[in-house]
Amino acid sequence: MVADMSPNHHHHHDHEVKNYDRAFAVGIFLNVVFVAVEAGYGFVAGSLALLADAGHNLSDVLSLVLAWGASVLARRSETRRRTYGFRKITVMASLISAITLLVALGGIAWEAIKRMAMPQPVEGGVVITVAAIGVFINTLTALMFLSGQKHDLNIKGAFLHMAADAAVSLGVVLAGLVIMQTGWFIVDPVISIAIALIIFVGTFGLLRDSFNLSIDAVPRHMDIESIGAYFASLATVCSFHDLHVWALSTTETALSVHIVVNQDTIRNDFLEDIQAHLHDQCGIEHATIQVEGLSDTQMSHDPQCARDDHHTPGERDGI
Repeated sequence: MVADMSPNHHHHHDHEVKNYDRAFAVGIFLNVVFVAVEAGYGFVAGSLALLADAGHNLSDVLSLVLAWGASVLARRSETRRRTYGFRKITVMASLISAITLLVALGGIAWEAIKRMAMPQPVEGGVVITVAAIGVFINTLTALMFLSGQKHDLNIKGAFLHMAADAAVSLGVVLAGLVIMQTGWFIVDPVISIAIALIIFVGTFGLLRDSFNLSIDAVPRHMDIESIGAYFASLATVCSFHDLHVWALSTTETALSVHIVVNQDTIRNDFLEDIQAHLHDQCGIEHATIQVEGLSDTQMSHDPQCARDDHHTPGERDGI
């Protein structure tokens, strides 16, 4: 009896990931120009609010650079030293993006609380006009990452940074217009806190998911119970153990498992069929399967694992 059989090392690499290089380049260019304009108007108008917002927007430019760099590195080929390449960099980038965004939100909330104690007017039409330009540029940039943020945490980090900037700038515009009409200075910090709380909800999800991926937890969109049920449903498979599912990157998932078969031999395409199912039905890009033969001890302890000699190899594997 063959007690241990090597897995088929064929991996599926046909997972297409949209290239966001152009979106990153355009987004970075637009935001660098806006930061320069905003800082310039801040000096001319003597507005600390504009200068502070320019500094915040500059940090978001750096987050775009980080996300772009991670996506570029993730596409580099594997080496003997780094057998998975730099794919995990995308997870690290999304985690850093989540942390920096939470820090920025904390700063916004802190300033808003101070302004609630001592309300100050929004500094005229210049601030409102520049903030309106920020709404347009940041919304445009965020929209370029809208579709990808649902499937890639690294892209989601870039999207949330830009969406947060757009929301904060919109808050400045709305607060400015209301204050100009009513004189209610308290509106400015109240809107800022409300926006910060809304953004926090999305950012917390990014932080949770990116942290989990960084410690090789099962990706949230993966149903490991259904994967286990699939292995259990294969008639040739007596049992399985050491099932692991983890993220290679923010877009690729890997799996490894040991399966125990109740036959001396299995058909040649048995493992390929399993890998095809995992790829097509479960979204597993890399599946490593260790096949183990059934020992006499296992057969004596579990009659259901007894070899079925009345069927040809693979006839009842249900694939």
